[in-house]
Amino acid sequence: MQADGPRACRFGRRWYLNNESWHPYVPPFGEMKCILCWCVSGETHCQRQECPPSACASPARRDNPCCAKCR
Repeated sequence: MQADGPRACRFGRRWYLNNESWHPYVPPFGEMKCILCWCVSGETHCQRQECPPSACASPARRDNPCCAKCR
């Protein structure tokens, strides 16, 4: 028996379509903007944004709240 098409993914209380991506919402922290999840044929995959190592002693998070940059 074959499925009619690619399956959706359930994450928490929400359903996401195949190939859809989102930032997960994790209570009590809220939306995790530095993590990206996506749906692949009924399986949820998540990955934290990779940041290059900082070369300075006290980096700041200006443009990108997930990755620190030197001032």
